[in-house]
Amino acid sequence: MLENRELAAHEQAMEILNNLAASFHIVTISRIKGIVGEELLRQALDIIQSRHPLLNSRIIAKKNSFYFESGADKIPLSVVKKQQIEDWEEVVIEELNQKINSDKNLLRVTLVNFEEEENIFYLITTIHHAIADASSCIQLHSEILTNCQEIIEGKTQTNINQLPQLPVIDKLIPKSIRGFTGKINNIFYLLGLKLQLLKYKPLTVGFEKSVPLESRRCGMVHRKLDSELTASLLEVCRQQKTTVQAALGAAMLFAVAEKTNNQTKNNYFSFRSSVNLRQRLQPQISSDNLGAIASAVLSFHNFQVNDNFWDLARDIKLKLEKGLANGEAFRQIFTFKSIMKSFLKNPYQSAVSAALTNIGRINIPHNYGQLELEEISFVPAQAAFGGVFAAAVSTFREQMLLNFMYSQPSLSNETIENLADVTISIISDVCNQ
Repeated sequence: MLENRELAAHEQAMEILNNLAASFHIVTISRIKGIVGEELLRQALDIIQSRHPLLNSRIIAKKNSFYFESGADKIPLSVVKKQQIEDWEEVVIEELNQKINSDKNLLRVTLVNFEEEENIFYLITTIHHAIADASSCIQLHSEILTNCQEIIEGKTQTNINQLPQLPVIDKLIPKSIRGFTGKINNIFYLLGLKLQLLKYKPLTVGFEKSVPLESRRCGMVHRKLDSELTASLLEVCRQQKTTVQAALGAAMLFAVAEKTNNQTKNNYFSFRSSVNLRQRLQPQISSDNLGAIASAVLSFHNFQVNDNFWDLARDIKLKLEKGLANGEAFRQIFTFKSIMKSFLKNPYQSAVSAALTNIGRINIPHNYGQLELEEISFVPAQAAFGGVFAAAVSTFREQMLLNFMYSQPSLSNETIENLADVTISIISDVCNQ
């Protein structure tokens, strides 16, 4: 049973963005081999809605705030027929630019079939970021496919094991970050962040065209690394004593530096690393539980286009570790609403050179009886945030999938395709050196 409660500050910020510019919801995409009909998927969705309290919730505005309330409609399910396999990207872009009707439900699902491939389909879910993060979205797809498998095999679920509702994240974060002392420290954190932005003035790809928030759309460019290059990247990162997250970040910053054509010694770039907090809480939170249990760390880096790639990657890794150690990722949870409000006052400026959310290696099954999960990736809606080069990355079955998301028309599709190709070319070069 859902316990009605007020949204936490960062959850409120996500609802504001959803209403203002159809932004920050998460679209998750699975390519599946097999045959799934609308009736089968409907049954599987009814089971997950019974199991997850937040899927029975909606968001109501009252008393100058937002509240989770029970009484959500049944999860909307659409079935779309497309001609060619590549057309799945059209459906994803449509989903990225359609707000969540949060007063009715917080998840919708699309099943995409193809005329030229009868045994391939795409499962696309669109979920409100206030109730989910990337890791729980991935796990939710695995749960849906497991339900489909069990229904096909004739296993009926009469007693569905409903998951407990998580407490508000404010109560899970270390005491040193919350309470009166935490509030004071969070104020100093925001002041320090503003001073850093004034001091470093990070270079970004900028705005090619400026339009109001409500006129912006989210675009996406999809890329892949084959299994050989993915394995090479993992190995060379180990050799260079850094992480894949940091290496991808370095490649993205080098691509931005090349785009800005500025090679003076005093160049500063900023990098936003998304962080999964589930394993950093006490007690730890399983990905089975829906919730927005993720944050970010913003770091600043001084380098020239010709600086050593691996030095930059190690610098990104070091500053991310420092941000995690000093509690910055937790502070972002409490200050995200304030940061977002500051952004809304200056929507034609960007403080982030590049942003990366990397879920890493996905550890869910690929075989679900008659169904085989071939690929899975995710992408957060990015319409509101102009002038940012951003990517969402996942690795499944030894292959890395990269979804580069961006705000249109502040950046064009041609610009992002070029930045994405330069990023992958840099990765390929450093792996082959």
